[in-house]
Amino acid sequence: MDMVATRPEPQGLHRELSLGLPRGRISPVARCMALVADELDLAEGLLNSQLREGEATVSAIGGYLAVAGGKRIRPLLTALGARAAGFGGPLAALMCAGEVLHLGSLLHDDVVDEAEERRGRPAAQRVFGNAGVILTGDVCLARAVRLAAEHGGLRAVTELCHVVVEMSEGEVIQLRHRGDLDLPLPRYMEIIERKSAALISWCAAAGAWASGDERAADGLRRFGRGVGIAFQITDDVLDYVGDPAVTGKAVGRDLAERKLTLPLLCALGRDPGLRAALSATAGDERATAALLLRVVESGGPAEALRAARAQVEGAVGALSGLPPGPHREALEELGWHLVERVR
Repeated sequence: MDMVATRPEPQGLHRELSLGLPRGRISPVARCMALVADELDLAEGLLNSQLREGEATVSAIGGYLAVAGGKRIRPLLTALGARAAGFGGPLAALMCAGEVLHLGSLLHDDVVDEAEERRGRPAAQRVFGNAGVILTGDVCLARAVRLAAEHGGLRAVTELCHVVVEMSEGEVIQLRHRGDLDLPLPRYMEIIERKSAALISWCAAAGAWASGDERAADGLRRFGRGVGIAFQITDDVLDYVGDPAVTGKAVGRDLAERKLTLPLLCALGRDPGLRAALSATAGDERATAALLLRVVESGGPAEALRAARAQVEGAVGALSGLPPGPHREALEELGWHLVERVR
C-alpha cells in the first residue's frame, strides 16, 4: 500500500473550495482560510511529518490516517483565534497539536466502535489490526502534548491534559449509554461537550494561552465550547439530511446503529410511537429508510439545528471582549457557517 500518496479530493469544509461558486462570490470558508493561508500550508506539511515519523508500523498507520483527508477545522480555529488575540509568533506547530490529538482519538474510537470504515476507506484497524492502531493513537496523544508544551507553554499544555481527560471520560459515558433510547438530554449534551467541544475549545484559545492573555483566552475558550457543541449537533443533523456528495458520508448511519443524537432525541419527543418502532426494527437495515423519513418529517432535525444556532449565537457573544478586526470577524463567520452548511 502506498503511504506517500497525497490527500484525496477534499471533503467537509475544504470541499467547498473545489465545488465552485458563481463569479464574484467567495465561500465563507475560503474567506476565513485566506486570512491564515500561509499558516495552514505550513501546518499541513508539519502534520504529515508528525503522523509519518517514527517506527515503521506507526509511520504506516499514521500515513494511512494522513491521506484520509479531514475538515482541518481545529488548525483553522487555532490560527484565527491566535491572530484575533494578537499573537504574532509562529503558529504551525501549535495548530498541529489539536489536530494530532483529534486524529489519534479517531484511531481509538474506531477500535472501540468496531468501525468498518472512516472517510470512505476501511478503518485503520481493519487494515493494521487493533493493537498497532491503539498504540499509534497513544503515540499521537503523546506528540500532541509535546507540541502543546513546546509551543504553547505550561498553561496551554495543562489545559490540553484536562481536555484529554474530558474526551476519554466522554467516550466512557457514551459507551455506558450505547443503544439507550431513554438517554436524557443533559446526558447527551455532556457527551458531545466532552467528546467534541472540549478539544475545539482548546484549539480556539491555545494561541491566547501561549501569549499569556488570559482575558482573550477565556472568551475564545467559551466561543470554542459553544461552536464545538454546535458543530457536533450539525454533524448529527447531516446524518439525516446531508448531501453525501458534499459531506462525503452516507445518511442514516447513526439511525441504523440506533445512536441517540439530538435530531433523534427531538424526534422522539415529537413522535410518541417512534421509540417503539425503533426498538421493534433494531438490526433491520430495510427499515432504516422509512424510519429516516419519519424522523425528518417529525421536525427533529430542524429542532436540533435551531439548538445549534442558539449555541453559535452565545459563542459569538463570547468574542465581544476581543478587539475588532478581520480575524475576529472570521471566527464569527466560521461559527455561523458550521451550522448554515446544512442545505
